[in-house]
Amino acid sequence: MRLLLAWSRPTVQASRKCSERRRPLPPSQTMSAGGDQNAAISTALLFLADTITCMPHLKRIHARLIRHFHHLPTATTHLILAKLLLFAAVSPSGNLHYASLLFSNHLRHLTAGAFFYNTLIRGYANSRSPSLSLSLFIFMRRLSVPPDPFSFTFLLKARARCRSSSSAAADEIHGQAIKFGCLGSHPAHVHVHNALVHLYASRAAPAASRQVFDEMPAPDVVSWSGLLTTHLRARDPDAARRVFDSMPRRDVVSWTAMISGYTQARRPRDALELFRAMPVAPDEVTMIGVISACAALGDLEAGERVHFYIEERGFGWMVSLRNALVDMFSKCGCLHKARQLFDETTTKSLISWNSMISAYTAHGDADSASALFNQMVECGEGVRPDGVTVLSVLSACAHKGRVEEGRRVFEALRRGDYAGVEAGVEHYGCMVDLLGRAGLLKEAYRLIETMPIPSNDMVWGALLGACRIHGDVEMGERAVEKLMELKPNEGGYYILLSSIYAAAGRPADAAEIRHTMKEKGARKTPGCSSWAEA
Repeated sequence: MRLLLAWSRPTVQASRKCSERRRPLPPSQTMSAGGDQNAAISTALLFLADTITCMPHLKRIHARLIRHFHHLPTATTHLILAKLLLFAAVSPSGNLHYASLLFSNHLRHLTAGAFFYNTLIRGYANSRSPSLSLSLFIFMRRLSVPPDPFSFTFLLKARARCRSSSSAAADEIHGQAIKFGCLGSHPAHVHVHNALVHLYASRAAPAASRQVFDEMPAPDVVSWSGLLTTHLRARDPDAARRVFDSMPRRDVVSWTAMISGYTQARRPRDALELFRAMPVAPDEVTMIGVISACAALGDLEAGERVHFYIEERGFGWMVSLRNALVDMFSKCGCLHKARQLFDETTTKSLISWNSMISAYTAHGDADSASALFNQMVECGEGVRPDGVTVLSVLSACAHKGRVEEGRRVFEALRRGDYAGVEAGVEHYGCMVDLLGRAGLLKEAYRLIETMPIPSNDMVWGALLGACRIHGDVEMGERAVEKLMELKPNEGGYYILLSSIYAAAGRPADAAEIRHTMKEKGARKTPGCSSWAEA
Protein backbone atom coordinates (compact mmCIF):
# COMPACT_ATOMS: atom_id res chain seq x y z
CA MET A 1 0.00 0.00 0.00
CA ARG A 2 2.92 2.37 0.70
CA LEU A 3 4.07 1.75 -2.87
CA LEU A 4 0.64 2.71 -4.20
CA LEU A 5 0.57 5.84 -2.07
CA ALA A 6 3.96 6.78 -3.38
CA TRP A 7 2.67 6.47 -6.95
CA SER A 8 -0.45 8.51 -6.29
CA ARG A 9 1.23 11.21 -4.15
CA PRO A 10 4.55 12.47 -5.67
CA THR A 11 7.11 13.78 -3.20
CA VAL A 12 7.97 17.48 -2.94
CA GLN A 13 11.36 16.86 -4.53
CA ALA A 14 9.77 15.11 -7.46
CA SER A 15 7.32 17.98 -7.91
CA ARG A 16 10.14 20.49 -7.95
CA LYS A 17 12.03 18.47 -10.55
CA CYS A 18 8.94 18.33 -12.72
CA SER A 19 8.45 22.08 -12.48
CA GLU A 20 12.05 22.67 -13.52
CA ARG A 21 11.52 20.87 -16.84
CA ARG A 22 11.11 23.53 -19.50
CA ARG A 23 10.38 21.18 -22.33
CA PRO A 24 7.88 18.28 -22.27
CA LEU A 25 8.98 14.73 -23.03
CA PRO A 26 8.42 13.37 -26.50
CA PRO A 27 5.08 11.57 -26.89
CA SER A 28 6.77 8.16 -27.24
CA GLN A 29 8.64 8.60 -23.97
CA THR A 30 5.47 9.82 -22.18
CA MET A 31 3.52 6.75 -23.29
CA SER A 32 6.38 4.52 -22.25
CA ALA A 33 6.52 6.05 -18.78
CA GLY A 34 2.75 5.74 -18.35
CA GLY A 35 2.82 2.14 -19.52
CA ASP A 36 5.57 1.25 -17.07
CA GLN A 37 3.63 2.89 -14.25
CA ASN A 38 0.40 1.03 -15.11
CA ALA A 39 2.32 -2.24 -15.30
CA ALA A 40 3.80 -1.57 -11.88
CA ILE A 41 0.34 -0.76 -10.46
CA SER A 42 -1.07 -3.96 -11.95
CA THR A 43 1.73 -6.05 -10.46
CA ALA A 44 1.33 -4.42 -7.04
CA LEU A 45 -2.47 -4.82 -6.99
CA LEU A 46 -2.25 -8.45 -8.04
CA PHE A 47 0.28 -9.11 -5.29
CA LEU A 48 -1.84 -7.35 -2.67
CA ALA A 49 -5.00 -9.16 -3.79
CA ASP A 50 -3.23 -12.46 -3.10
CA THR A 51 -2.37 -11.41 0.45
CA ILE A 52 -5.72 -10.09 1.71
CA THR A 53 -6.34 -10.88 5.38
CA CYS A 54 -9.32 -8.70 6.30
CA MET A 55 -12.08 -6.58 4.79
CA PRO A 56 -10.45 -3.17 5.50
CA HIS A 57 -7.43 -4.40 3.54
CA LEU A 58 -9.70 -5.52 0.70
CA LYS A 59 -11.55 -2.20 0.61
CA ARG A 60 -8.30 -0.23 0.31
CA ILE A 61 -7.23 -2.40 -2.63
CA HIS A 62 -10.67 -1.99 -4.19
CA ALA A 63 -10.42 1.79 -3.83
CA ARG A 64 -7.03 1.85 -5.61
CA LEU A 65 -8.40 -0.39 -8.33
CA ILE A 66 -11.29 2.01 -8.95
CA ARG A 67 -8.86 4.92 -9.13
CA HIS A 68 -6.76 3.23 -11.82
CA PHE A 69 -9.63 1.30 -13.40
CA HIS A 70 -9.43 2.83 -16.89
CA HIS A 71 -5.64 2.63 -17.11
CA LEU A 72 -5.23 -1.10 -16.43
CA PRO A 73 -5.66 -3.97 -18.90
CA THR A 74 -9.12 -5.50 -18.83
CA ALA A 75 -7.78 -8.99 -18.13
CA THR A 76 -5.78 -7.72 -15.17
CA THR A 77 -8.79 -5.84 -13.78
CA HIS A 78 -10.96 -8.95 -14.01
CA LEU A 79 -8.31 -11.06 -12.30
CA ILE A 80 -8.00 -8.63 -9.40
CA LEU A 81 -11.78 -8.42 -9.05
CA ALA A 82 -11.97 -12.21 -9.04
CA LYS A 83 -9.55 -12.36 -6.12
CA LEU A 84 -11.47 -9.67 -4.22
CA LEU A 85 -14.79 -11.41 -4.85
CA LEU A 86 -13.42 -14.80 -3.76
CA PHE A 87 -12.20 -13.43 -0.43
CA ALA A 88 -15.35 -11.39 0.28
CA ALA A 89 -17.75 -14.22 -0.63
CA VAL A 90 -15.98 -17.30 0.73
CA SER A 91 -13.48 -16.35 3.42
CA PRO A 92 -14.58 -16.54 7.09
CA SER A 93 -13.25 -12.97 7.40
CA GLY A 94 -15.15 -11.82 4.31
CA ASN A 95 -18.39 -9.93 3.86
CA LEU A 96 -21.05 -11.43 1.63
CA HIS A 97 -22.92 -8.14 1.29
CA TYR A 98 -19.77 -6.45 0.02
CA ALA A 99 -19.22 -9.38 -2.34
CA SER A 100 -22.67 -8.84 -3.83
CA LEU A 101 -21.85 -5.15 -4.30
CA LEU A 102 -18.61 -6.07 -6.09
CA PHE A 103 -20.55 -8.41 -8.34
CA SER A 104 -23.35 -5.93 -9.07
CA ASN A 105 -21.09 -2.97 -9.80
CA HIS A 106 -18.32 -4.64 -11.77
CA LEU A 107 -19.06 -8.22 -12.77
CA ARG A 108 -22.73 -8.95 -13.38
CA HIS A 109 -22.59 -8.03 -17.06
CA LEU A 110 -19.53 -10.17 -17.81
CA THR A 111 -20.80 -13.11 -19.81
CA ALA A 112 -17.44 -14.66 -20.60
CA GLY A 113 -17.66 -17.43 -18.01
CA ALA A 114 -19.34 -18.78 -14.90
CA PHE A 115 -16.52 -18.23 -12.39
CA PHE A 116 -17.86 -14.99 -10.91
CA TYR A 117 -21.39 -16.38 -10.61
CA ASN A 118 -20.09 -19.61 -9.07
CA THR A 119 -18.11 -17.71 -6.45
CA LEU A 120 -21.14 -15.75 -5.28
CA ILE A 121 -23.42 -18.81 -5.48
CA ARG A 122 -20.90 -20.61 -3.28
CA GLY A 123 -20.95 -17.76 -0.78
CA TYR A 124 -24.75 -17.74 -0.60
CA ALA A 125 -24.81 -21.54 -0.26
CA ASN A 126 -22.83 -21.25 2.98
CA SER A 127 -24.79 -18.28 4.30
CA ARG A 128 -27.99 -17.90 6.29
CA SER A 129 -29.86 -17.25 3.04
CA PRO A 130 -28.97 -20.19 0.80
CA SER A 131 -32.06 -19.58 -1.34
CA LEU A 132 -30.31 -16.55 -2.86
CA SER A 133 -28.08 -19.00 -4.71
CA LEU A 134 -31.04 -20.08 -6.82
CA SER A 135 -31.96 -16.45 -7.59
CA LEU A 136 -28.44 -15.80 -8.81
CA PHE A 137 -28.49 -18.99 -10.89
CA ILE A 138 -31.71 -17.87 -12.57
CA PHE A 139 -30.15 -14.47 -13.32
CA MET A 140 -27.11 -16.26 -14.72
CA ARG A 141 -29.27 -18.28 -17.09
CA ARG A 142 -31.20 -15.19 -18.24
CA LEU A 143 -27.91 -13.73 -19.41
CA SER A 144 -27.21 -17.00 -21.27
CA VAL A 145 -24.13 -17.76 -19.15
CA PRO A 146 -23.74 -21.54 -19.35
CA PRO A 147 -23.31 -23.22 -15.94
CA ASP A 148 -20.48 -25.67 -15.31
CA PRO A 149 -20.11 -28.55 -12.81
CA PHE A 150 -19.06 -26.14 -10.06
CA SER A 151 -22.27 -24.15 -10.57
CA PHE A 152 -24.36 -27.22 -9.81
CA THR A 153 -22.14 -28.39 -6.96
CA PHE A 154 -22.67 -25.13 -5.06
CA LEU A 155 -26.31 -24.80 -6.11
CA LEU A 156 -27.16 -28.32 -4.92
CA LYS A 157 -25.46 -27.65 -1.61
CA ALA A 158 -27.57 -24.51 -1.24
CA ARG A 159 -30.73 -26.45 -2.04
CA ALA A 160 -29.86 -29.05 0.58
CA ARG A 161 -29.67 -26.28 3.19
CA CYS A 162 -33.04 -24.76 2.24
CA ARG A 163 -35.61 -26.06 4.70
CA SER A 164 -38.57 -25.24 2.48
CA SER A 165 -37.13 -26.87 -0.61
CA SER A 166 -39.30 -29.65 -2.04
CA SER A 167 -38.42 -32.85 -3.85
CA ALA A 168 -39.73 -31.26 -7.06
CA ALA A 169 -37.15 -28.48 -6.74
CA ALA A 170 -34.41 -31.07 -6.29
CA ASP A 171 -35.59 -32.95 -9.38
CA GLU A 172 -35.61 -29.69 -11.37
CA ILE A 173 -31.96 -28.97 -10.58
CA HIS A 174 -31.16 -32.61 -11.28
CA GLY A 175 -32.67 -32.20 -14.73
CA GLN A 176 -30.72 -29.00 -15.36
CA ALA A 177 -27.47 -30.76 -14.47
CA ILE A 178 -28.25 -33.49 -17.00
CA LYS A 179 -29.20 -30.91 -19.65
CA PHE A 180 -25.84 -29.14 -19.40
CA GLY A 181 -23.84 -32.36 -19.38
CA CYS A 182 -22.61 -32.12 -15.80
CA LEU A 183 -23.45 -35.70 -14.75
CA GLY A 184 -21.11 -37.71 -16.90
CA SER A 185 -17.86 -39.58 -16.34
CA HIS A 186 -15.62 -36.51 -16.20
CA PRO A 187 -13.66 -36.30 -12.89
CA ALA A 188 -15.24 -32.90 -12.14
CA HIS A 189 -18.71 -34.46 -12.38
CA VAL A 190 -18.21 -36.65 -9.31
CA HIS A 191 -18.73 -33.56 -7.15
CA VAL A 192 -22.12 -32.97 -8.79
CA HIS A 193 -23.10 -36.62 -8.24
CA ASN A 194 -22.11 -36.39 -4.58
CA ALA A 195 -23.96 -33.10 -4.11
CA LEU A 196 -27.08 -34.70 -5.61
CA VAL A 197 -26.80 -37.73 -3.31
CA HIS A 198 -26.53 -35.45 -0.29
CA LEU A 199 -29.42 -33.29 -1.52
CA TYR A 200 -31.71 -36.32 -1.69
CA ALA A 201 -30.31 -37.37 1.69
CA SER A 202 -31.46 -34.05 3.16
CA ARG A 203 -34.94 -34.84 1.79
CA ALA A 204 -34.82 -38.40 3.21
CA ALA A 205 -35.42 -39.80 -0.28
CA PRO A 206 -33.47 -43.10 -0.36
CA ALA A 207 -34.84 -44.25 -3.75
CA ALA A 208 -33.71 -41.09 -5.57
CA SER A 209 -30.40 -41.05 -3.72
CA ARG A 210 -29.76 -44.69 -4.65
CA GLN A 211 -30.56 -44.02 -8.30
CA VAL A 212 -27.99 -41.22 -8.49
CA PHE A 213 -25.48 -43.41 -6.65
CA ASP A 214 -25.98 -46.32 -9.05
CA GLU A 215 -25.47 -44.02 -12.06
CA MET A 216 -22.08 -42.85 -10.80
CA PRO A 217 -19.14 -44.23 -12.78
CA ALA A 218 -16.85 -44.40 -9.73
CA PRO A 219 -18.45 -43.74 -6.31
CA ASP A 220 -16.00 -42.57 -3.65
CA VAL A 221 -16.21 -42.52 0.15
CA VAL A 222 -18.21 -39.26 0.03
CA SER A 223 -20.80 -40.94 -2.23
CA TRP A 224 -21.13 -43.90 0.12
CA SER A 225 -21.45 -41.61 3.13
CA GLY A 226 -24.22 -39.69 1.37
CA LEU A 227 -26.15 -42.89 0.68
CA LEU A 228 -25.64 -43.96 4.29
CA THR A 229 -26.94 -40.62 5.54
CA THR A 230 -30.02 -40.93 3.30
CA HIS A 231 -31.17 -44.10 5.04
CA LEU A 232 -30.42 -42.64 8.47
CA ARG A 233 -32.50 -39.55 7.64
CA ALA A 234 -35.27 -41.89 6.49
CA ARG A 235 -35.16 -43.53 9.97
CA ASP A 236 -34.06 -46.88 8.58
CA PRO A 237 -30.89 -47.81 10.50
CA ASP A 238 -30.98 -51.41 9.25
CA ALA A 239 -30.78 -50.28 5.61
CA ALA A 240 -28.07 -47.83 6.61
CA ARG A 241 -26.11 -50.66 8.24
CA ARG A 242 -26.30 -52.69 5.04
CA VAL A 243 -24.83 -49.76 3.14
CA PHE A 244 -22.19 -49.34 5.84
CA ASP A 245 -21.17 -52.98 5.64
CA SER A 246 -20.95 -52.76 1.84
CA MET A 247 -18.65 -49.75 1.80
CA PRO A 248 -15.24 -50.58 0.27
CA ARG A 249 -13.59 -47.97 2.51
CA ARG A 250 -14.92 -46.41 5.69
CA ASP A 251 -13.53 -43.19 7.11
CA VAL A 252 -14.22 -41.49 10.43
CA VAL A 253 -17.24 -39.68 8.91
CA SER A 254 -18.87 -42.99 7.96
CA TRP A 255 -18.29 -44.55 11.38
CA THR A 256 -19.53 -41.42 13.13
CA ALA A 257 -22.68 -41.24 11.00
CA MET A 258 -23.57 -44.86 11.77
CA ILE A 259 -22.87 -44.50 15.50
CA SER A 260 -24.92 -41.31 15.72
CA GLY A 261 -27.67 -42.93 13.64
CA TYR A 262 -27.98 -45.82 16.08
CA THR A 263 -28.11 -43.36 18.99
CA GLN A 264 -30.84 -41.28 17.37
CA ALA A 265 -32.79 -44.46 16.54
CA ARG A 266 -32.75 -45.36 20.27
CA ARG A 267 -30.40 -48.25 19.77
CA PRO A 268 -27.57 -47.16 22.06
CA ARG A 269 -26.20 -50.65 22.61
CA ASP A 270 -25.62 -51.04 18.87
CA ALA A 271 -23.92 -47.63 18.87
CA LEU A 272 -21.52 -48.61 21.66
CA GLU A 273 -20.82 -51.99 20.07
CA LEU A 274 -19.95 -50.31 16.77
CA PHE A 275 -17.73 -47.81 18.59
CA ARG A 276 -15.76 -50.64 20.19
CA ALA A 277 -15.14 -52.11 16.72
CA MET A 278 -14.07 -48.78 15.22
CA PRO A 279 -10.58 -49.18 13.65
CA VAL A 280 -9.97 -45.49 12.95
CA ALA A 281 -9.35 -42.73 15.48
CA PRO A 282 -12.63 -41.04 16.52
CA ASP A 283 -13.14 -37.31 16.41
CA GLU A 284 -15.17 -34.89 18.51
CA VAL A 285 -18.45 -35.65 16.73
CA THR A 286 -17.95 -39.40 17.19
CA MET A 287 -17.49 -39.02 20.92
CA ILE A 288 -20.60 -36.87 21.24
CA GLY A 289 -22.60 -39.73 19.68
CA VAL A 290 -21.01 -42.23 22.07
CA ILE A 291 -21.71 -40.04 25.11
CA SER A 292 -25.33 -39.68 23.99
CA ALA A 293 -25.60 -43.47 23.77
CA CYS A 294 -24.35 -43.81 27.36
CA ALA A 295 -26.84 -41.15 28.48
CA ALA A 296 -29.71 -42.96 26.73
CA LEU A 297 -28.78 -46.20 28.50
CA GLY A 298 -28.30 -44.49 31.85
CA ASP A 299 -25.16 -46.61 32.17
CA LEU A 300 -22.90 -44.72 34.60
CA GLU A 301 -20.13 -47.31 34.40
CA ALA A 302 -19.96 -47.09 30.60
CA GLY A 303 -20.12 -43.31 30.82
CA GLU A 304 -17.16 -43.19 33.20
CA ARG A 305 -15.14 -45.41 30.85
CA VAL A 306 -15.94 -43.08 27.95
CA HIS A 307 -14.96 -40.09 30.08
CA PHE A 308 -11.62 -41.73 30.88
CA TYR A 309 -11.11 -42.53 27.18
CA ILE A 310 -11.77 -38.89 26.25
CA GLU A 311 -9.27 -37.59 28.79
CA GLU A 312 -6.71 -40.19 27.75
CA ARG A 313 -7.02 -39.22 24.07
CA GLY A 314 -6.65 -35.51 24.83
CA PHE A 315 -10.25 -34.54 23.97
CA GLY A 316 -11.10 -33.36 27.47
CA TRP A 317 -10.54 -29.67 26.73
CA MET A 318 -13.31 -29.54 24.10
CA VAL A 319 -16.29 -27.59 25.43
CA SER A 320 -18.82 -29.52 23.32
CA LEU A 321 -17.64 -32.84 24.80
CA ARG A 322 -17.67 -31.47 28.33
CA ASN A 323 -21.24 -30.25 27.82
CA ALA A 324 -22.27 -33.70 26.56
CA LEU A 325 -20.57 -35.31 29.58
CA VAL A 326 -22.41 -32.99 31.98
CA ASP A 327 -25.71 -34.04 30.39
CA MET A 328 -24.70 -37.73 30.46
CA PHE A 329 -23.70 -37.77 34.14
CA SER A 330 -26.92 -35.96 35.00
CA LYS A 331 -29.06 -38.51 33.18
CA CYS A 332 -27.11 -41.32 34.85
CA GLY A 333 -28.02 -39.85 38.26
CA CYS A 334 -24.52 -38.64 39.13
CA LEU A 335 -25.27 -34.96 39.67
CA HIS A 336 -22.16 -34.19 41.73
CA LYS A 337 -19.93 -35.45 38.91
CA ALA A 338 -21.83 -33.30 36.42
CA ARG A 339 -21.32 -30.22 38.61
CA GLN A 340 -17.63 -31.03 39.04
CA LEU A 341 -17.16 -31.14 35.27
CA PHE A 342 -19.11 -27.91 34.90
CA ASP A 343 -16.99 -26.11 37.51
CA GLU A 344 -13.75 -27.38 35.92
CA THR A 345 -14.74 -26.07 32.48
CA THR A 346 -12.74 -22.89 32.09
CA THR A 347 -14.58 -21.54 29.04
CA LYS A 348 -18.29 -22.13 29.55
CA SER A 349 -20.67 -21.73 26.63
CA LEU A 350 -24.40 -21.07 26.78
CA ILE A 351 -24.96 -24.82 26.36
CA SER A 352 -22.73 -25.44 29.40
CA TRP A 353 -24.94 -23.28 31.62
CA ASN A 354 -28.17 -24.64 30.15
CA SER A 355 -27.03 -28.25 30.57
CA MET A 356 -26.25 -27.79 34.26
CA ILE A 357 -29.37 -25.75 35.05
CA SER A 358 -31.53 -28.31 33.19
CA ALA A 359 -29.81 -31.10 35.13
CA TYR A 360 -30.81 -29.51 38.45
CA THR A 361 -34.35 -28.99 37.16
CA ALA A 362 -34.64 -32.63 36.07
CA HIS A 363 -33.50 -33.76 39.53
CA GLY A 364 -35.96 -31.45 41.30
CA ASP A 365 -33.23 -29.30 42.83
CA ALA A 366 -34.90 -25.91 42.36
CA ASP A 367 -32.56 -24.20 44.84
CA SER A 368 -29.42 -25.10 42.89
CA ALA A 369 -31.08 -24.33 39.54
CA SER A 370 -32.10 -20.85 40.74
CA ALA A 371 -28.71 -20.17 42.33
CA LEU A 372 -26.86 -21.13 39.15
CA PHE A 373 -29.26 -19.07 37.05
CA ASN A 374 -28.67 -16.01 39.24
CA GLN A 375 -24.91 -16.57 38.99
CA MET A 376 -25.23 -16.69 35.21
CA VAL A 377 -27.24 -13.46 35.12
CA GLU A 378 -24.88 -11.61 37.46
CA CYS A 379 -21.45 -12.66 36.22
CA GLY A 380 -22.10 -15.28 33.51
CA GLU A 381 -18.63 -14.95 31.97
CA GLY A 382 -20.09 -12.97 29.08
CA VAL A 383 -22.82 -15.55 28.41
CA ARG A 384 -26.42 -14.37 28.64
CA PRO A 385 -29.51 -16.56 29.25
CA ASP A 386 -31.70 -17.59 26.35
CA GLY A 387 -35.22 -18.96 26.14
CA VAL A 388 -34.11 -22.47 27.15
CA THR A 389 -32.41 -21.16 30.30
CA VAL A 390 -35.48 -19.24 31.46
CA LEU A 391 -37.77 -22.17 30.65
CA SER A 392 -35.65 -24.50 32.81
CA VAL A 393 -35.83 -22.12 35.78
CA LEU A 394 -39.60 -21.63 35.40
CA SER A 395 -40.05 -25.39 35.23
CA ALA A 396 -38.03 -25.83 38.43
CA CYS A 397 -40.18 -23.22 40.15
CA ALA A 398 -43.37 -24.92 38.92
CA HIS A 399 -42.42 -28.32 40.30
CA LYS A 400 -41.42 -26.88 43.68
CA GLY A 401 -44.32 -24.43 43.98
CA ARG A 402 -42.08 -21.36 44.09
CA VAL A 403 -44.69 -18.92 42.83
CA GLU A 404 -43.06 -15.62 43.80
CA GLU A 405 -39.72 -16.53 42.26
CA GLY A 406 -41.44 -17.78 39.12
CA ARG A 407 -43.37 -14.52 38.83
CA ARG A 408 -40.17 -12.50 39.25
CA VAL A 409 -38.35 -14.44 36.53
CA PHE A 410 -41.32 -14.34 34.17
CA GLU A 411 -41.88 -10.59 34.61
CA ALA A 412 -38.17 -9.96 33.98
CA LEU A 413 -38.51 -12.02 30.82
CA ARG A 414 -41.49 -9.99 29.63
CA ARG A 415 -39.63 -6.75 30.35
CA GLY A 416 -36.75 -7.90 28.17
CA ASP A 417 -34.20 -8.03 30.99
CA TYR A 418 -32.57 -11.19 29.63
CA ALA A 419 -30.67 -9.78 26.66
CA GLY A 420 -33.82 -9.29 24.61
CA VAL A 421 -35.12 -12.87 24.96
CA GLU A 422 -38.84 -12.78 24.20
CA ALA A 423 -41.46 -14.77 26.09
CA GLY A 424 -42.66 -17.63 23.90
CA VAL A 425 -45.73 -19.80 24.14
CA GLU A 426 -43.71 -22.43 26.02
CA HIS A 427 -42.86 -19.87 28.73
CA TYR A 428 -46.53 -18.93 29.08
CA GLY A 429 -47.44 -22.60 29.29
CA CYS A 430 -44.89 -23.16 32.05
CA MET A 431 -46.16 -20.13 33.96
CA VAL A 432 -49.77 -21.35 33.65
CA ASP A 433 -48.60 -24.70 35.01
CA LEU A 434 -46.84 -22.94 37.91
CA LEU A 435 -49.92 -20.89 38.84
CA GLY A 436 -52.27 -23.81 38.30
CA ARG A 437 -50.30 -26.16 40.57
CA ALA A 438 -50.45 -23.47 43.27
CA GLY A 439 -54.24 -23.28 42.94
CA LEU A 440 -54.22 -19.83 41.34
CA LEU A 441 -56.50 -20.92 38.51
CA LYS A 442 -58.13 -17.54 37.91
CA GLU A 443 -54.76 -15.83 37.63
CA ALA A 444 -53.62 -18.56 35.24
CA TYR A 445 -56.76 -18.06 33.13
CA ARG A 446 -56.24 -14.28 33.00
CA LEU A 447 -52.65 -14.82 31.92
CA ILE A 448 -53.82 -16.95 28.98
CA GLU A 449 -56.49 -14.44 28.01
CA THR A 450 -53.95 -11.57 27.97
CA MET A 451 -51.22 -13.40 26.06
CA PRO A 452 -49.79 -11.17 23.27
CA ILE A 453 -49.24 -14.29 21.14
CA PRO A 454 -51.74 -17.02 20.16
CA SER A 455 -52.18 -19.74 22.77
CA ASN A 456 -51.98 -23.43 21.91
CA ASP A 457 -53.21 -26.75 23.25
CA MET A 458 -50.20 -27.12 25.58
CA VAL A 459 -51.11 -23.91 27.44
CA TRP A 460 -54.78 -24.84 27.84
CA GLY A 461 -53.81 -28.42 28.63
CA ALA A 462 -51.68 -27.15 31.54
CA LEU A 463 -54.71 -25.26 32.87
CA LEU A 464 -56.93 -28.33 32.47
CA GLY A 465 -54.44 -30.48 34.38
CA ALA A 466 -54.49 -27.95 37.23
CA CYS A 467 -58.30 -28.00 37.22
CA ARG A 468 -58.19 -31.76 37.74
CA ILE A 469 -55.77 -31.39 40.67
CA HIS A 470 -57.95 -28.81 42.42
CA GLY A 471 -61.35 -30.10 41.26
CA ASP A 472 -62.43 -26.85 39.56
CA VAL A 473 -65.23 -28.02 37.27
CA GLU A 474 -66.18 -24.62 35.85
CA MET A 475 -62.63 -23.70 34.83
CA GLY A 476 -62.11 -27.22 33.48
CA GLU A 477 -65.12 -26.82 31.20
CA ARG A 478 -63.70 -23.56 29.83
CA ALA A 479 -60.38 -25.20 29.15
CA VAL A 480 -61.92 -28.22 27.40
CA GLU A 481 -64.15 -25.97 25.29
CA LYS A 482 -61.04 -24.20 23.99
CA LEU A 483 -59.15 -27.45 23.56
CA MET A 484 -61.96 -28.91 21.46
CA GLU A 485 -61.42 -26.03 19.04
CA LEU A 486 -57.67 -26.48 18.91
CA LYS A 487 -57.44 -30.30 18.84
CA PRO A 488 -60.90 -31.85 18.42
CA ASN A 489 -59.52 -35.36 17.82
CA GLU A 490 -57.46 -35.54 21.02
CA GLY A 491 -59.36 -37.73 23.46
CA GLY A 492 -57.09 -37.18 26.44
CA TYR A 493 -58.73 -33.83 27.23
CA TYR A 494 -62.20 -35.43 27.27
CA ILE A 495 -60.94 -38.06 29.68
CA LEU A 496 -59.47 -35.41 31.97
CA LEU A 497 -62.77 -33.52 32.10
CA SER A 498 -64.58 -36.80 32.71
CA SER A 499 -62.29 -37.45 35.68
CA ILE A 500 -63.02 -33.95 37.03
CA TYR A 501 -66.78 -34.64 36.80
CA ALA A 502 -66.39 -38.00 38.51
CA ALA A 503 -64.30 -36.50 41.34
CA ALA A 504 -66.94 -33.79 41.80
CA GLY A 505 -69.69 -36.41 42.21
CA ARG A 506 -71.24 -35.87 38.78
CA PRO A 507 -71.15 -39.35 37.18
CA ALA A 508 -73.85 -38.50 34.62
CA ASP A 509 -71.75 -35.65 33.22
CA ALA A 510 -68.71 -37.90 33.23
CA ALA A 511 -70.54 -40.51 31.17
CA GLU A 512 -71.91 -37.86 28.80
CA ILE A 513 -68.45 -36.42 28.05
CA ARG A 514 -67.13 -39.89 27.27
CA HIS A 515 -70.09 -40.47 24.97
CA THR A 516 -69.31 -37.18 23.19
CA MET A 517 -65.73 -38.32 22.81
CA LYS A 518 -66.84 -41.52 21.05
CA GLU A 519 -69.28 -39.68 18.80
CA LYS A 520 -66.55 -37.32 17.57
CA GLY A 521 -64.13 -40.18 17.06
CA ALA A 522 -61.56 -38.62 19.38
CA ARG A 523 -58.90 -40.93 20.72
CA LYS A 524 -56.42 -40.61 23.53
CA THR A 525 -52.84 -40.47 22.32
CA PRO A 526 -51.21 -43.70 23.55
CA GLY A 527 -48.37 -43.24 26.01
CA CYS A 528 -44.88 -44.48 25.27
CA SER A 529 -41.66 -44.77 27.19
CA SER A 530 -38.75 -42.48 26.32
CA TRP A 531 -36.27 -45.01 27.70
CA ALA A 532 -34.07 -46.85 25.28
CA GLU A 533 -34.06 -50.59 25.02
CA ALA A 534 -32.64 -52.35 28.06
